Amino acid sequence: MSTPTEDVKPRIRRTHIALYVKNPFEAVGWYKDVLGMIETARGERWVFLSFGTKHHDIALIQADPTMEGAQARGEINLQHYGLEIDGTMDDLRRLYGMLLRKNVPIVKITDHKVGYGLYFTDPDGHRFEFFLETIHDDEEGRRVLGEHNAPSDPFDLQPL
Repeated sequence: MSTPTEDVKPRIRRTHIALYVKNPFEAVGWYKDVLGMIETARGERWVFLSFGTKHHDIALIQADPTMEGAQARGEINLQHYGLEIDGTMDDLRRLYGMLLRKNVPIVKITDHKVGYGLYFTDPDGHRFEFFLETIHDDEEGRRVLGEHNAPSDPFDLQPL
């Protein structure tokens, strides 16, 4: 007997994101320089970028030039795209220093109780987060997030 379709749940292997930008061919430089990505494919109105393992992790797509601001992205929009880093607090501090040296706008630095987040924006205003996880047990992470109401407390991170 087969399982009802409403019981089927996706098993996500990985994710990627596609972002509208003013000019993907100009924006691609920022993604290479700041996020260390490589260009893997290019079309008439788009560029695919990878962190080096898969064919693409981020796609930059030309936005309709006749639309601006909230009209182009809508009133409700992506809050941020989190990028969990592999490393230590010093690695997060080094990334913070790199962002500052490259004049990347910093949005906020937070203690989420399960890790630390460093939020910044790309040239088109998309918000990204470098995230350093400190609680690696998922059950404990769920407990801590619930106990602290999914916090985003300010955190003083000293750049290296």
